[in-house]
Amino acid sequence: MRLTRTLLAATALALAAPALAQEEASPPVMLAADTTGSASERAATMVAQMTQDEKLSLLMGYFGTSFPPNDYTVIEGARPGSAGYVPGIGRLGIPPQWQADAGIGVATQGGAEAKRPRTALPSGMATAATWDRDLAFAGGAMIGSEARADGFNVMLGGSVNLVREPRNGRNFEYGGEDPLLAGVMVGQQIAGVQSNDIISTSKHFAVNDQETARGTGNSVMAEDAMRMSDLLAFQIAHEVGNPGSVMCAYNRVNGPYSCEHPWLLTQVLRNEWGWPGYVLSDWGAVHSTASSANAGLDQESGFGLQTAAWFRADRLQAGVDAGEISSERIDLMVSRILTSMFAHGVIDNQVEADQPIDFAANRAVSQADAEGGIVLLKNEGDILPLAANARRIVLIGGHADKGVLSGGGSSQVYPDGENAVPGIEPTSWPGPVVYYPSSPLEELRALLPDALVTWHDGLDHEGAAAAANAADLAIVFANQWASESIDVPMHVEDDTLVESVALNQPNTVVVLQTGGPVLMPWADNVRGIVAAWYPGRMGGKAIANVLTGAVNPSGHLPVTFPRSLDQLPHPEEPHEGDVNYTEGATVGYKWFDREGLEPLFAFGHGLSYTEFDYGDLSVTQAGDGLVTTFTVTNSGDVAGADAAQVYVSGTGWEAPRRLGGFAKVELEPGETKLISVGIDPRLLAVWNLANPGWSRAEGSYTVTLAESSRELSESVEITLPARRLSPQWRPQ
Repeated sequence: MRLTRTLLAATALALAAPALAQEEASPPVMLAADTTGSASERAATMVAQMTQDEKLSLLMGYFGTSFPPNDYTVIEGARPGSAGYVPGIGRLGIPPQWQADAGIGVATQGGAEAKRPRTALPSGMATAATWDRDLAFAGGAMIGSEARADGFNVMLGGSVNLVREPRNGRNFEYGGEDPLLAGVMVGQQIAGVQSNDIISTSKHFAVNDQETARGTGNSVMAEDAMRMSDLLAFQIAHEVGNPGSVMCAYNRVNGPYSCEHPWLLTQVLRNEWGWPGYVLSDWGAVHSTASSANAGLDQESGFGLQTAAWFRADRLQAGVDAGEISSERIDLMVSRILTSMFAHGVIDNQVEADQPIDFAANRAVSQADAEGGIVLLKNEGDILPLAANARRIVLIGGHADKGVLSGGGSSQVYPDGENAVPGIEPTSWPGPVVYYPSSPLEELRALLPDALVTWHDGLDHEGAAAAANAADLAIVFANQWASESIDVPMHVEDDTLVESVALNQPNTVVVLQTGGPVLMPWADNVRGIVAAWYPGRMGGKAIANVLTGAVNPSGHLPVTFPRSLDQLPHPEEPHEGDVNYTEGATVGYKWFDREGLEPLFAFGHGLSYTEFDYGDLSVTQAGDGLVTTFTVTNSGDVAGADAAQVYVSGTGWEAPRRLGGFAKVELEPGETKLISVGIDPRLLAVWNLANPGWSRAEGSYTVTLAESSRELSESVEITLPARRLSPQWRPQ
């Protein structure tokens, strides 16, 4: 341990001292004040004025929190409890890079002594379930505003990985199983974050689809399949959100580690997609100096959390001196970082810490997101909304008397006030388990003043069954806690509790608080099922509003809920070593469709307290893609919103149909709207390995209106000519 402490101290000195000495010896220039030229031109001008030590200092980041297991004490200048810090260069006007995790809000590292209370959005899965671009952007803008107020200018979110393995402990951070939905929704959140003149990061690039052995596992997949699934999600997110940085992942991809993968980091990301930003590593994901730098990694992150320091200044310089890394490569790495900082306002509109935050307004954003993402999965006999004449309602389990569950890991946002249910294991990494103080019990009591609304902890199944039997209606809160670094079983904490209650109370509703899809062996025995995901800081109020009808549910599933593990492409538990994704691009609903499997709840499914009718579908060519128009009518008695979905079908594809487009539509009773949805030409094509690019075959294509991947409505066929799109093709 003494050796580790000495190594860390020496490394920190090697990193910091040369740059500081050089800065003291160099005259002030303040080139950042000159705002003429493009971001890349300004970066090039600045690089030309930098010393070698200054350049190297921007390529290595520090962990922003002390880490006793490595005897690491946080470097001066880092924001308290933060994820990372890269020192600035004062004489040039380059500010430090202050980094924070940002999956659902401004996070605090679990090891920090003082937790930063900030506004938590619902999980990324919940935001994806809204199918609402505006809500995704608003949530990102909220995160960005709080980050800016705290003095952070680089946010480590959003997460674009597909939900390929439903047991992945980080699925709650992600945007679902479809590349279009995930790419659009996460891209909108990225754009929202960056609307505050700070940088947002897309992660984890690429195919980081399970947590088991994430640091060594090898994701094996055919290139064409990867292009049409995981990579397409990132590509769309970049086109929508234009993130300033990309985080390369821990895992290997077809052999090489993601952070030393020239095909991913240079060929695809830069040469084909034309992305101009910089690549930073996940914390501890670097395994080399020259190989990583030459592959396209620009900045190593998190020294202190890990001790290798592959991008330490002396190591990079040794690589230059040995001819392993060119001086031009160092300049390019620095230029990419500075280009992003200029392009996204980090240098021209520098952050200041300790600024005021409008928590009331931000809670409203979180609540709207939660309400929009809650999915009504089952509503037998219109058990919901809760009848006004219901007199005795019992809530059972899930700590519904105290608050709502959140996911764990680096994305953990700590609430204002205390953890509503402290002490639940694990209390340290990958925990702690945190419940936000927003009680469904208290919120329901406020909305139903004439009813007797009680609570039972559910620990005693016989007692819970008796309480349910004595009530008019029972609502069971069934939870599944998930976190970074672990994969989790596909079930809630206590299936037998749900079964016991349902056996004794025919009017049973289950509210799920989960990281993703779960199995429900009791689904046929309850009348109502509500997927609330991890609903964020105002989750209790959002759940109560949906249960009572104060808010009409409008969420739709961004993932498929299977009936059994046997329906999955890989029923076995996630494992180490090579992870062969033999299903390729056939992810989620596409797998179920191709294999003829009947899911428990289909991708895109979501019920409402009103009815929607679709019609008048027409399809026309528009450039390389298609434009669809159709009408949506609210034929019910209450206002509501629906996620209108458009699917496309061709021949020779990975599955019978793909999601081609979507729109969230709000309608008053009796109102009709004409909706237009475009279809990206890549969703009408396959990746051609022989002649790299997107190839669309000549022939007939079917466009279908739907309310889920299985609830199909009107269809139109259209004949299209053959078309090829180059790897560099981008939407105009």
